[in-house]
Amino acid sequence: FLRPLAAAASRFGILPSTAAAAVSLLTQQPVQQVALFSASLQATQQPVMDRSLYTVPTDAPVTFLACGPAFEKLSQAEKAYAYHLYRASWIGGLICLHQTSAESPGLFLVLQSVFRRQTPEQLRASCKAGVSDADWDAFLMYATQVLGNLGNYKSFGDTKILPDLSEEALDKIITASEAHASSERVRVAWQRVRAAASSLTERNRQLGLGTAGITSYFSDNCDESDAKLAQAFLDSRQISAYNTRLFKSAEGGSYRIVQASAESSVVAEPTDFTDEASGRSGKFSVERGDYRELMSLALPHLRNAEAAALNANQAEMLRRYAASFAGGSIDEHKAGSRAWIRDKGPAVETYMGFIESYRDPFGVRGEFESFVAVVNKEQSAKFNALVSNAEKFLPLLPWPAAYEKDKFLQPDFTALEIVTFANSGVPLGINIPNYDDIRQSEGFKNVSLGNVLSSSFSDPKTTFLVAEDKDIWIRRIAQSFEVQVGLHELLGHGSGKLFKQDSDGKFNFDPSSVVDLVTGKPVASWYKVGETWDGKFSNLASAFEECRAECVGVYLCDVPEVLAVFGHPDKAEADEVIYVNWLCMARAGVASLEMYSPENGGTWRQAHSRARFAILRALLEAGQGLVTIDEITGEDGKPDLTVRLDRSKISSVAKPAIGEFLKRLQSFKSTCSVEAGRAFFESYSTVDAYFQRLRDIVIARRKPRRVFIQANLSMDSSGSVSIVEYSDGPAEMIRSFRDRFSDEDWGRIEEALWQQWERDLPLMKLA
Repeated sequence: FLRPLAAAASRFGILPSTAAAAVSLLTQQPVQQVALFSASLQATQQPVMDRSLYTVPTDAPVTFLACGPAFEKLSQAEKAYAYHLYRASWIGGLICLHQTSAESPGLFLVLQSVFRRQTPEQLRASCKAGVSDADWDAFLMYATQVLGNLGNYKSFGDTKILPDLSEEALDKIITASEAHASSERVRVAWQRVRAAASSLTERNRQLGLGTAGITSYFSDNCDESDAKLAQAFLDSRQISAYNTRLFKSAEGGSYRIVQASAESSVVAEPTDFTDEASGRSGKFSVERGDYRELMSLALPHLRNAEAAALNANQAEMLRRYAASFAGGSIDEHKAGSRAWIRDKGPAVETYMGFIESYRDPFGVRGEFESFVAVVNKEQSAKFNALVSNAEKFLPLLPWPAAYEKDKFLQPDFTALEIVTFANSGVPLGINIPNYDDIRQSEGFKNVSLGNVLSSSFSDPKTTFLVAEDKDIWIRRIAQSFEVQVGLHELLGHGSGKLFKQDSDGKFNFDPSSVVDLVTGKPVASWYKVGETWDGKFSNLASAFEECRAECVGVYLCDVPEVLAVFGHPDKAEADEVIYVNWLCMARAGVASLEMYSPENGGTWRQAHSRARFAILRALLEAGQGLVTIDEITGEDGKPDLTVRLDRSKISSVAKPAIGEFLKRLQSFKSTCSVEAGRAFFESYSTVDAYFQRLRDIVIARRKPRRVFIQANLSMDSSGSVSIVEYSDGPAEMIRSFRDRFSDEDWGRIEEALWQQWERDLPLMKLA
């Protein structure tokens, strides 16, 4: 009785003491005996949050990622290889649900079960009474976003996705379904997640660690100090964190590090450990078997892909991946990655595993990712030309040769038409593998996702530009972004050396002659045995590295030979591409404020956004009128912004400023100068009162991010493989996920998701 009253009183702003006195009079009880009411009221008096920031409008773009023409050019052998990879990819991709939030697996189970039994049209007929058309459309968009992001948090920005309808309306739709009526498991899952789906609190509105947000990479009782202690333990044992999660005991002090694998076993019995740097201690055990049911289901498809492999490198790659997924060995995955690097110019490209660490609040654990794509040979020719000339372009970067790799290992750089990207989000380009030791000495690959790029710029309208810039933006944004992606991936992520000392005490640089580019003194720090870039810079590493790569892109985009590679030898055309690229970076720095949360001392929710904002600050710091941000009144009478870049000052002001900024970033990274690097980067990515005011305008002008519907593949009894394509829109996203798993497969997948969810729930917090 008292708790609902407390919530109602809070809604109307009634003070706890006043409400307690009122309840005392109503109930004829002394004020001190209604302490429960007062405490409940205190608990509900939180800052009012704008729920519209977390919902997605029903007109948000839901776009089919077309790849049919490219796929049909493959031979039947190539299609069969792609098919088995596709099957393994989507089973593995469901791990992302368990890496997002406690409720994500349950929401996915409910939605899949509902739409496997009824089409959207049939379900609409079941709940016609009492559910408005607006609520129905909002439900379809919510389902689309949960499916498209593989969880109820946005893949770009890490904020919660709320249904834009009431909890009661959402409940009416789900409970009207045949799945809810016929399945006890669906009823239990919905009962568990119903409130969590619509809940919005200061903590659960975004991903984070401890009080800063929620995460499934850690048990709910972990905070950053636990993450640091665990990382120190992992470093001491030379164990990679990429495929792990960390669970702390309820009483504290004891930790389980669990590695992803099909097999379950104990790697290390509970061991006492003390971190000498912090003085903190804990008891650590290491186990295998996280996501074991899903990993087991993916393995047969990996082995089928190995049997269908088109060359020896692909067969070895898949054999090693299977060994890694079976036993949890990152060394096996590294071996598979080496074979993948050797597989030059394949017709079907793929990579899978625990790859990017963007969503781990501590920045070291990889989200599962797997893609299958067809190589676009015509587009790839541009990138191959860039690779061939890379050794000419690297010396143009603003650091001496000692800071560059001893030998540039020419990577494969291909343009891909994505068939499958099983992950929470689909990027525009990738530079992998992320293992420092392989990248430094053996190489890497770059890929540009051509059909993702073309779909992303199919509607090039944008905000925060003056009228005279809009025409050139529309004309050149796709071309400038192609140049930026190429430079970012190849010469951004692919450049620079990490200074290291091996177990024999030998250095990979000359400590007596190499000078720190920031201090001007001899280099005083480097990476010791077992230390990695991600491990040392932890939650700063992704944003720092993305910033470095973005800087390389704009810094080199005016090189005539680079522009010629991308088909822009004409000076007038090239100048437009250069201008739009720099303008895009400045504008992106302002637009990135959408991904900044001022709460809890201020946090950035997206690495690329933080990177671009830091670059904007560096450009503004250059002064001389290079970049101008004006606050204006828009055509709708509401506050708006414009970003201007003085085109005449790109060479004289912008490039020298970014060159100096980039040189410092590289120095901090090469020399493992963690404290100095953190202080430097944080000074440029701090959002002060002025930018917080601009953020309010950016938030008001934000546009929903595009989600992609992906094709499916099918194989008939004769072994012939065909592609299944879709139209745009929420109903098609739902249909694509329903088609993705056969009834037989879904029975096993549902059980695998359920078993993992049952193990996770006692460790996580349903919002």
